[in-house]
Parts: sequence; C-alpha cells; structure tokens
Amino acid sequence: MVGFPLGATSTESKVAETGIALRDGAQEIDMVINVGALRSGDNEAVKSDIRQVVKVTHEAKAIVKVILETALLDDNQKAIACTLAKLAGADFVKTSNWFRPVGRTTAHDVALMRSVVGPEMGIKAAGGIRTLADLQAMTAAGATRIGASASVKNR
Repeated sequence: MVGFPLGATSTESKVAETGIALRDGAQEIDMVINVGALRSGDNEAVKSDIRQVVKVTHEAKAIVKVILETALLDDNQKAIACTLAKLAGADFVKTSNWFRPVGRTTAHDVALMRSVVGPEMGIKAAGGIRTLADLQAMTAAGATRIGASASVKNR
C-alpha cells in the first residue's frame, strides 16, 4: 500500500514506494489519495499525485487502485476524488483501506462512485463488509471487487 494511511506522504515518496513494490513483484498498487489536500480543495495536487503513481505503475504493466477513505469525505469530495482518479488514469477507485474502523463502506458510497467513474473503471468496496448481504449490496451498487477480510473474523 502506497501512502498509508492518509496519503499525506510526498508524491516523490509514493513514486519511490511504488517502484520498490513493483520491483518486488507487485502487480497491483493500492495508493491512498492525499485526504488532506483533497479536503482543502487542492485538486491539482491530488490529481498530479495520482497521475505520477499511475505513470510508474502502468509502465510496469500493473494496475492502480486509488483509495479514497470515504468515511472521511462528504459526497461532493468523494465525487471530486473519483473524477480526479479517472482523469489521472487510475484503473480502480477503492472505498477504504480500513486502517481504523471509522464508518463502514456503504452501498450509497459505491453507487456514487459508479455514477462518477462510469463503466470504464473498477470499484473495490472494502471496509466492514462482513456478510453475504453486504457483498450483494455492494455488487448491486456497482462494485467490481470486494475486500472482505473482516468476514473471516465473523466465523
């Protein structure tokens, strides 16, 4: 994971982390959007950050998922984040890295993300998805991948 937990590391650090992960065999990079920059309205910095990680990752023929941390954003910020990720060339947007249990991923979040990115991008729903009903709600809302590590704990 690049830029964990809130994406506040420099773009140069994220690019370096990405390069190391790719050299070590990663085929997918999960990068955390710069939540602080997004919330403060510095959209160009956010897009540039994503774009530079995407460039390095795509040169290695790998996939980039941009983690939004939806529990920390309002709907307008989520839509802006999705737009920036799409404009920067990311392959997926992802709801959360679930580094701390603040809120759960909702079908509303996934549907909002889908309405912004359209059918061209993947959406990974992660964070508090514990049951078959949760999975079904997320896929019905437009998720193409599910992060469900919490479901193992419920057995």
